[in-house]
Amino acid sequence: MAWPLSRLPDGWSPAPAMLADRVVLVTGATGGLGAAVARAAARAGATVVISGRRKRSLEQLYDAMLAEGLAEPVIHPLDLEQATPRDYEALADGLTRDFGRLDGIVHAAASFSGLTPLALHKPDDWLRSLHVNVSAPFALTQACLPLLDTADDSAVVFVLDDPQRLSRAHWGGYGVSKAALGRYAEILHEERDRGSLRVHALLPAPMRTSLRRQAYFGEDSLSLPLPDVTAEAVLYLLDRAGVAARGSTLDLRAVVA
Repeated sequence: MAWPLSRLPDGWSPAPAMLADRVVLVTGATGGLGAAVARAAARAGATVVISGRRKRSLEQLYDAMLAEGLAEPVIHPLDLEQATPRDYEALADGLTRDFGRLDGIVHAAASFSGLTPLALHKPDDWLRSLHVNVSAPFALTQACLPLLDTADDSAVVFVLDDPQRLSRAHWGGYGVSKAALGRYAEILHEERDRGSLRVHALLPAPMRTSLRRQAYFGEDSLSLPLPDVTAEAVLYLLDRAGVAARGSTLDLRAVVA
């Protein structure tokens, strides 16, 4: 059974320092949504660990955040396609050593190889989508669970995509993997619904990202909003106020026009 949908509270907006003293890990931090989340979380007072495949891109984001007057992020390169269980354990060990805590993970990384009929779908692209979009979030979350459990309030946020759209033709491994990610989030919630760790899913509205441009190459992407509004909604889930959306999918499709 699918999770119920939830909405942002009427009139909600991020408050200054709402994530003060929290440590938040953002995967896919150099992508459109990931970078927006990293900036928003830093602006809200969190210590942000930015993770992604390319170190140089992470360094560019680091420099940009400092130039914007944001708190210094922490760089942790991690190629989700190639990472092993030991790599995830090393990340968790590093967080334990450097901060002694972890208060949130935002799984913003995604692999999308384009719209393709299943008969023509390259097996490598299919396997990459399932690995990066499902297996990697599982392995990373599992490695970080002991650290997340030490916090008196922590959250894991999984970014989904429109299920009605992704069940149509040509969405291939990406569509299947996002459906699987949603089911994984539901199971994790069922196992953790009474503890300090909250499990959330997020359903963004259309936004101006490279993934969106790749999927809708004929669309005027400049007519879409930047990921900033979606990133602010992530702050709601990372904050204690997000307990109201625990065990649900926060649906932004009617919020961001």
